[in-house]
Amino acid sequence: MLQFKNLTLRRGLKLLFEQAGFQVHPGQKVGITGANGTGKSSLFALILDQLHADTGDCHYPKDWVIAHVAQETPADSRPAIEYVLDGDAELRDVERALAKAEADNDGIELASLHTHFDNINGYTARSRAGQLLHGLGFKTGDEGRAVNEYSGGWRMRLNLAKALMCRSDLLLLDEPTNHLDLDAVIWLESWLTSYAGTLLLISHDRDFLNNVASHIAHIEHQRVTLYTGNYTAFEHIRAEHLANQQAGYEKQQREIKHMQSYVERFRAQATKARQAQSRLKALERMEEIAPAHIDSPFHFSLYEPEKSPNTLLRLNEVSAGYDDTSIITNVDLLVTPGDRIGLLGPNGAGKSTLIKLLAGSSLDDSIRIQKGDREVGKETKIGYFAQHQLEQLHPEHSPVEHLQQLDPKAREADLRNHLGGFGFSNDMALSPVAPFSGGEKSRLVLAMLVYQRPNLLLLDEPTNHLDLEMRQALATALQDFNGAMVIVSHDRHLLRVTCDRLLLVHDQCTDDFPLSLDEYPKWLSDQNKAVQKSDGIESISQKPAVNNASSKKDKKRQEAEQRKKLQPLTKKVKKAEAVLDKLHAEQSQLEQQLADPDIYAEANKQKLQDCMLKKADIDKQCEAAENDWLEASEALEEVANSL
Repeated sequence: MLQFKNLTLRRGLKLLFEQAGFQVHPGQKVGITGANGTGKSSLFALILDQLHADTGDCHYPKDWVIAHVAQETPADSRPAIEYVLDGDAELRDVERALAKAEADNDGIELASLHTHFDNINGYTARSRAGQLLHGLGFKTGDEGRAVNEYSGGWRMRLNLAKALMCRSDLLLLDEPTNHLDLDAVIWLESWLTSYAGTLLLISHDRDFLNNVASHIAHIEHQRVTLYTGNYTAFEHIRAEHLANQQAGYEKQQREIKHMQSYVERFRAQATKARQAQSRLKALERMEEIAPAHIDSPFHFSLYEPEKSPNTLLRLNEVSAGYDDTSIITNVDLLVTPGDRIGLLGPNGAGKSTLIKLLAGSSLDDSIRIQKGDREVGKETKIGYFAQHQLEQLHPEHSPVEHLQQLDPKAREADLRNHLGGFGFSNDMALSPVAPFSGGEKSRLVLAMLVYQRPNLLLLDEPTNHLDLEMRQALATALQDFNGAMVIVSHDRHLLRVTCDRLLLVHDQCTDDFPLSLDEYPKWLSDQNKAVQKSDGIESISQKPAVNNASSKKDKKRQEAEQRKKLQPLTKKVKKAEAVLDKLHAEQSQLEQQLADPDIYAEANKQKLQDCMLKKADIDKQCEAAENDWLEASEALEEVANSL
């Protein structure tokens, strides 16, 4: 087993672990979690003998083979598959010994080595390496390309494939999903589930942890606590502990009670009213997730958009790509207020191209519209997040200075208050961003985007480099956002809790994905089997059953017309709910006043009378507003059913 005993470790002046101890048994799959800087990666360095403990020990069997993902890739001119095969060191040793025995014409040694080669599955090694490359998103023929032809992100995939190629007893993976798309994440998840060795996994992807990990080792307060179960099980256990320690939990319970009271008034209509359903879903998510995050350093919300035009953005039979190469063709897409769209599809299918096109081709001069047109509403304000924007930050400027460039007239105190919700407090808000980590830069770009109050959010992999706490804060903020959003993300939890509509980008087309996000892995597996060729390394780019081109266009036009008919009723429902929220706030305030024993004193007789009269009036207004809300919701539901 892997055992840590009385472990104390410092990096410089910072104490990471103090008398920490836990043990991992063979075959266990352990997710390592904790805030940034708590020592997760240092724990890996300790196992790899790259760091040494101040006190205590780290023990594991001497004959264990350990695999990990290298952070750098040499400028290797060999084919990618040869680089991946290097991951099996014993295989390479036997191959060299075979070559020597053949040169020496040593028949007895050759027979012995061929037996050894067979025992370590040497004859299927090249096929296994090809399957690893294919699973991680490489296309047929890519295995023959030189390693130095690949970009940084793809080289990291090669390093991951090389680590998986190793027939290891212990596998160490530090954020393996950061450079993967959703399809590759799903494949890796399946591979790790079948992995027979011991796994230590650092990840900020809660769905990935849920589906892979059998235990969670959480690092906080210089201690490591091992929990049995996946990440959700860990959250529930930790939430119970925090509930006994954090006064903030009581505040959250009051918020839950208020939401439950709201929903209870409309329980009979909950199946008909979209807004009530939304509250119910938010309540379920809040109860399940939030208590484990009440000590999160990140607390922010997306501002109410200043304008909300009926049509935010429209693509009319657009084909676009690079030079003479088309990436997407004949795309019809209408984005209206309240739309929450998640983009699915294999790597290279055009998800990022589509979202860049929505953002405006001027943001990427290499993309151009080849046919059709892009229409943007006059009052549409786009907030676009992409990884390249991290590199466009001014390294010498502080977070406050970045916001001041957006709003020169703003008070510094207000800007610092805004930045505090994104984890930039005290000196950090005034420090140059040059030494910031990838996660800190991502948070700053998000803070800048939120500050501009967009009514259309376009998010391309917004969770890369973000830790679990910041991902949860972002998901919570997006749930309450009243504008529209289009998201590309390999984080299924973010897609699940924020998106109402899934679009599949495939074969240069976009279609509504007919299933749920939870069904996407199975659908992907079925498509894999359906198109796989005899060599087993065929790239997957199939799609669900769809109608022919003309019927697809008709269907999209009909859907656009239907959404147009629903818009006035949707606005009416939202307006009615806004009135209700305002009245409920006044009602709650009056109830608090009436709950104060001092108001019943003789000296406050007039105040009590005024308060009771006002309360009666507000109650009547609430009743009338609730009826308006229900009528509007029923009308919306009736029209929706008739379409």
